[in-house]
Amino acid sequence: MSKHFSRKIEDFVCKHCGQKNKGNGYTNHCFNCLYSKHVDRNPGDREASCQGLMRPIAVHLKNGEYIITHRCEKCGLEKDNKTTPQDNFDALLKIISGK
Repeated sequence: MSKHFSRKIEDFVCKHCGQKNKGNGYTNHCFNCLYSKHVDRNPGDREASCQGLMRPIAVHLKNGEYIITHRCEKCGLEKDNKTTPQDNFDALLKIISGK
């Protein structure tokens, strides 16, 4: 299994909070609640059969960028995703503080 990235520009409605999100081809989580969905085996391929919600469980700093760790509520897979300028800063702070 390679990690070849497939860029797909997709708008979506978050399955956790209902927020409408405008995708840019790199969008991988809701800008409001920061939840994601387990849809990829490799970034952008949309080949995962799981389809579980990915809860944001941690935020850490890597090479000067904030990274969100998501855990699938269905299968337990954990993945890291970069934050974006559109992300809800208060939601990021709640994850960092553990609330």
